[in-house]
Amino acid sequence: MAKSAESETSWFTELASIPVYASARFVSDQVVQVVSSSRDHTRNAKRTTSKTFFLDSNANGAVNVIPSASQDVSPEVVASATSPSGKLTVILRETNSGDKKRFVEVWEGERLEASVDVTGTHGSFYADDQLGSLSFSPSETALVYTAEAKAPDNDDDLFAKFRLVPDFGEGYIGKKRPTLFVVRWTSSAGATGAPSKDDAPSIRSVPFPEEVTPAIFLGQAQFATDDTLLTTGFEYSNDGKLLGIKGCLNRPTAIWELKLDFSFPADTESTNTPITASATKISDTKCSTRSARIIPGSNTALWLSHELGGPHASCSSLHSFGLQAREGTTLVPVVEKTNENVMDGFAGLYADGLIARPFVRSGNRTYLLAQTSQGSRTEVILVDVKKRETVVRLTPAESGDDLWSWAPLATDGKKWILAARSAPTVPNELVLGKLEEDGEKPKVRWQVIEKPSVPSPVQNALDELKASILPIPDRYPVETIVFEPKQQKSQPLLSFIHGGPHGQIPTAFAPALAAFALEGFTLNVPNYTGSTGFGDFYVQKLMGQCGTLDVQDVKASVDFLVKEGKAAHGPNKQFITGGSHGGFLGAHLIGQYPDTFSAAVLRNPVISSQPASTDIPDWYFYEFGVTPSAETEQMPPALYAQLYPASPIAHVRNVKAPVLLLLGLEDRRVINVQGKTFYHALKGLGKTVEVLAFAGEGHPLDGVEAARVGWEVTVDWFRRQMS
Repeated sequence: MAKSAESETSWFTELASIPVYASARFVSDQVVQVVSSSRDHTRNAKRTTSKTFFLDSNANGAVNVIPSASQDVSPEVVASATSPSGKLTVILRETNSGDKKRFVEVWEGERLEASVDVTGTHGSFYADDQLGSLSFSPSETALVYTAEAKAPDNDDDLFAKFRLVPDFGEGYIGKKRPTLFVVRWTSSAGATGAPSKDDAPSIRSVPFPEEVTPAIFLGQAQFATDDTLLTTGFEYSNDGKLLGIKGCLNRPTAIWELKLDFSFPADTESTNTPITASATKISDTKCSTRSARIIPGSNTALWLSHELGGPHASCSSLHSFGLQAREGTTLVPVVEKTNENVMDGFAGLYADGLIARPFVRSGNRTYLLAQTSQGSRTEVILVDVKKRETVVRLTPAESGDDLWSWAPLATDGKKWILAARSAPTVPNELVLGKLEEDGEKPKVRWQVIEKPSVPSPVQNALDELKASILPIPDRYPVETIVFEPKQQKSQPLLSFIHGGPHGQIPTAFAPALAAFALEGFTLNVPNYTGSTGFGDFYVQKLMGQCGTLDVQDVKASVDFLVKEGKAAHGPNKQFITGGSHGGFLGAHLIGQYPDTFSAAVLRNPVISSQPASTDIPDWYFYEFGVTPSAETEQMPPALYAQLYPASPIAHVRNVKAPVLLLLGLEDRRVINVQGKTFYHALKGLGKTVEVLAFAGEGHPLDGVEAARVGWEVTVDWFRRQMS
């Protein structure tokens, strides 16, 4: 199935061009707007499109769906949101002209309700899931969002512009002062006569109270009432660091309640005067908390909680808190190990955050809708917001062949759910669900309302593949996702290793993986000990055993597939690739088992213990069983002697496989000095090694061109070793 070298397109460019559902919202009970993202390899750009679906239920309970044509979303639109009633839409707009301008616009249908030029007020908008905010007040006459505050004027400090101001690391380069801003306006609905100056919208910042030091940065803000915000506060570490937050749920964060005072002195302009706020930390000070949501029609908030310190992503818990009663409850605890008799075999809550409006109702019960990992699949679950430890798995695997992975996109706040699902060889489908009562346990009737448009040659090729989840004997809970042709034949085995280590590769459609399989590789995609989705016990089990237990798990998956006849052992039969911690494992494996692998491609790999070369220096200590401290960061000789054997560089002399390194020159998570160190060590030993460096690329190497080139050069590298 491999394409010829003369082909203008690769399997990867074909598959990566298929749109992926990015977000959705119910505009009304019968109208849904869905935003998709795709890769345009001709322009080397990502495209965002929007499509509207009109829903009409028939007498049989099914829904007739009428889709609109797709429309490009203007690149000027940074973020948008709909008000609780669905009447208003806010757009954060940034023009792409030479002199960037920024606007906050509030629309009622086709009518512009309010517009504010905020160019001189602050810097870039934040539209990410961790620091970003965009929320209407209950009365729909105000909204809150996050943006980069301008550097403060400090005429008394001659050296102010040289003083170090840290940013939030990988994915947040240059983002140093996330600040909340509140826009308020007077509704013009039903108004008569010309608008007055007093009717003009106002914008004011919400700084954290100055008496709290060091500074706390606010994001993920939601209105609880018209004068109360719930927000996540991001704090400095005890030694003055702003640790990287991307993919890290163990940071010093807390849920804060801000009481806003909108009054201002008569001799000041409302648009220039910050809002005074009193701040109260309402979450557990011993935990890292995030994603506060208000249960509709109540004074109760929910949020996610995670262990402070330790693994960067482990099992979370879900908490509720009465804003009037001032009492909290743990609705979903951390799950150590799965138990079929407890919460329906639920493996725990593994979620970076919650969707904007995550609530649905069945009868007189309200449920939170969330995504989690269950083994090597992702599922959609419901959590009863009043009854502890009541979890309903809406999308469990119906059989061993059910490899669907699911992701919730939106709810209407009542009974309708919109989700996306995909499988290893099936691109994303859009699925509409209707919540129905089934005794004490709600269920959902699902209906696929859109399937991707896949060119016939590509679809025919995908149909020739099969995927399966195979447990690795005697290494529970380790399992691997295997891609192979339906007509079994001898093929080289490519082991694709995920990073983290506390993440996973689920059974969701991944263009790179499917493309490797179409190129004629059998794929081994192991979720080793420490991966999420199997219970917190197995996340914690890896701590202190990185470089040994995870390496042994991956090697065992290779040996098992050889034993089962799905892979061959010998020259030019075994290849390996991985990024970040996956690169760490790949480098370990070619050093510890030099006669097994014929070639390796490593993306931004961790090679040696260099805490100063990352935005998450605590990672190097926690993962290897050491508690970070001011002393450990000095790397005393005894500690270095402990960590060195756990690093791939300790095995560099044993490497026989040709190695290709792919490095992002803007990587802040694993600074490219790590990959360069490995390159020069291998080169100095006379090994076969090459390196490609990608300007402007960070840790994921996920730019349109970088991802395509990275995939193509990986196939080329392995083919060269096979020829």
